[in-house]
Amino acid sequence: MYIITGGAGFIGSNMVKALNRRGITDILVVDDLKQGQKFRNLAGCDIADYLDRHDFLARLRTGWQPGAKVEALVHEGACSATTEWDGEFIMANNYEYSKELLHWCQARAVPFIYASSASVYGMGPVFKEERQYEHPINMYAFSKFQFDQYVRRCWASLTSQVAGLRYFNVYGPREQHKGAMASVAFHFHNQLLAGGRLRLFQGSDGYGDGEQRRDFVHVDDTVAVKLWLLDNPGVSGIFNVGTGLAQSFNQVAQAVIAYHGRGEIDYIPFPEHLKGSYQSFTQADISRLREAGYTAAFMPVEEGVPTYLSWLQENRA
Repeated sequence: MYIITGGAGFIGSNMVKALNRRGITDILVVDDLKQGQKFRNLAGCDIADYLDRHDFLARLRTGWQPGAKVEALVHEGACSATTEWDGEFIMANNYEYSKELLHWCQARAVPFIYASSASVYGMGPVFKEERQYEHPINMYAFSKFQFDQYVRRCWASLTSQVAGLRYFNVYGPREQHKGAMASVAFHFHNQLLAGGRLRLFQGSDGYGDGEQRRDFVHVDDTVAVKLWLLDNPGVSGIFNVGTGLAQSFNQVAQAVIAYHGRGEIDYIPFPEHLKGSYQSFTQADISRLREAGYTAAFMPVEEGVPTYLSWLQENRA
């Protein structure tokens, strides 16, 4: 059995689908379906069971042991809203929950792969998995950073694989439920369909209009890294998961326009509430992942965006 927390969410459901493609259906999905639209992410997947997050935690605390051997626990469940400032809520959901899962896995020698975040680096400009470059600037980032720190203190006593993945700007299938937190590729696509015009921010932090740059990574590439880790249980560590290439919002917009064969760009004023807390540049240093043995290529936006938009067109509700 594989356990996927956040398995009805964006990255988690793509992981479930990837396991299905390997012929694996003995999967326990753990999530919170208060936002019921997420069920669509699992409608095309095959799983063995579903548990609400609260029920799952309650079982763990009683020493629950599934009937089947747990091959791995992939932890994607979290509050991912970077605009959430309820620290008590964030730390309970992202930090304490993660600690409980880590200890449950270690007590049973179960591989534990969990979602960290590139947000731990704050404004950068260096994005390397070392303490001196980590400067979280919101509660979400702090919760992810603090759990990474906790894991680091546990390295010497680990009984099985533990891998933390610092996702950069992930985009791709099954993110439609995220609303405002969905990727810019998703929003640009919908803006073009609605009115033919894409809205990008005017310049900020020394960057020109639409020239703020992020490391945009297709969700399939994040899943490929996790599958590789499952195939290599001797690999543990905290790893950046991005392409290693910063690309501009203009490049994403142009990829959307090129796919549709039409569209214009409007540059809108940079929001006041984002000044001082907006990452105008991110670029993953993926040398540690490469040194660990991961050799697969990552898709640039010129490849990943049209791949994603084709999926969106084929899966219109």
